[in-house]
Amino acid sequence: MIAIRRARPADAVAIGAVHVAAWRSAYPGILPDDFLARLSVPRQAAHYDSAIRSGVGVHVATASGRDLPDHGAGWPGGSRVIGFVTAACSRQPRLAEGEIETLYMLDDWRERGLGRLLLGAAAAHLAALGCRSVFLWVLRDNPSRWFYQHLGGRAAAEGETHVAGQTLAQLAFVWDPIERLVAATSRAT
Repeated sequence: MIAIRRARPADAVAIGAVHVAAWRSAYPGILPDDFLARLSVPRQAAHYDSAIRSGVGVHVATASGRDLPDHGAGWPGGSRVIGFVTAACSRQPRLAEGEIETLYMLDDWRERGLGRLLLGAAAAHLAALGCRSVFLWVLRDNPSRWFYQHLGGRAAAEGETHVAGQTLAQLAFVWDPIERLVAATSRAT
């Protein structure tokens, strides 16, 4: 069974592991190999534990039962975090009132509609906080940027971010009003 739920502090290590695995899969050739090799699950787990405890909207996708290899054997509680999203009030209100900060999924679980469900949970969380619009940044060279366009995101700004001593171009996708993202994520794929 697949479930989307609000993250708990006990999920932080699994979230950190998904973050590291997703970066190592998505960014070869974009970020230096040695940087990707040094990514730390404990460091990421500490970051997400802090975010969860501070009230950031962190939601996880979990798989359990027959959706897991060996029907969940060996996984604590019989479920496993397979993806996550984080969302909060915008750090750049000129773009939108809410911001989706991260969305990562393990490779084996991509192309199943789970990213859409996670984005929907993030959008609903932000709307409940009173955000009327939402945006996210995606690296310009990230091949997954089509996903945000497919969900109606409008490329609204270009920017740069600095990672591993490199300057990387990024694009901001905006949904204004936020209901556009809520509607797009509630449609069947």
